[in-house]
Amino acid sequence: MFHLHEKLQYFLYPAPVDMRKSFYTLSGIVSSVMKRNVQSGEVFIFVNRRLTTMKVLHLEHGGLVIYHKKLENGVFNLPAFDETVASESISWRDLMMIVSDVKPIKRRMGKRK
Repeated sequence: MFHLHEKLQYFLYPAPVDMRKSFYTLSGIVSSVMKRNVQSGEVFIFVNRRLTTMKVLHLEHGGLVIYHKKLENGVFNLPAFDETVASESISWRDLMMIVSDVKPIKRRMGKRK
């Protein structure tokens, strides 16, 4: 079941993250870099450098859950934030805007060899 809702606290990690990372490594970023507790029930959002993949880490009743969204086209439209801070608090509404407000990107076709 999808257990994210507006009453939870959401934190966006401002630096790009390697999307090969999973539960333990993302939990390590939360505790060591973001200075937050993974078991607090807060929700942690990570995005890759190209803004095409997002992972959301959250502790639910059975354990840690990762929601993973990979865009076929376009990029996530992140809100403006200070990249020098360890994490940026955002609202449920902000998260829904990021997920639904995907910006199309124009790709240039390279020459075929």
